[in-house]
Amino acid sequence: KTYVGRPEEDRLRRLAMGVLGTGLSLANRPEEELSVKEAELAMVRRLGASEEELLATQGNLANTYAFLGRFEQALDMNQESYLGYLKLHGEENVYTLRAANNLADVLLSLQRFEEARSLMRKATPVARRVFGQSHDVTFTMKKIHAEALYHDPGATHDDLREAVT
Repeated sequence: KTYVGRPEEDRLRRLAMGVLGTGLSLANRPEEELSVKEAELAMVRRLGASEEELLATQGNLANTYAFLGRFEQALDMNQESYLGYLKLHGEENVYTLRAANNLADVLLSLQRFEEARSLMRKATPVARRVFGQSHDVTFTMKKIHAEALYHDPGATHDDLREAVT
């Protein structure tokens, strides 16, 4: 732990924790990654970091929760992250739109298809307008929207047609 011994407010300590969390993720050690990311979020909150840093840390932790199948916790964090980015940057921001993707993806995992579709119906036209049709954010939104349509057991023929167009 390269950050041990440094004061919490030390920028290098915070960076080292982030690198450690990423390294644990790449080494496929998600439980240990979770421990580091939870400690990182607690520290960011204690230190009163910027809203941007707080939202990024929450989003990273939410992704780890989702990877571990802890979807309710991921949902709560992703909702906070999405709403925070929306308030901070507005709807036409890459961070806001990526947060929308993360939120919709967790909604899919929880089989909350209508909520995922609703979010993607709102966000996808924004992504198309801001980034264009072939940007990775736009493509991911279209993919999540299609998955929400075809995984829903209550989907109509029109829904399924919409999923493939």
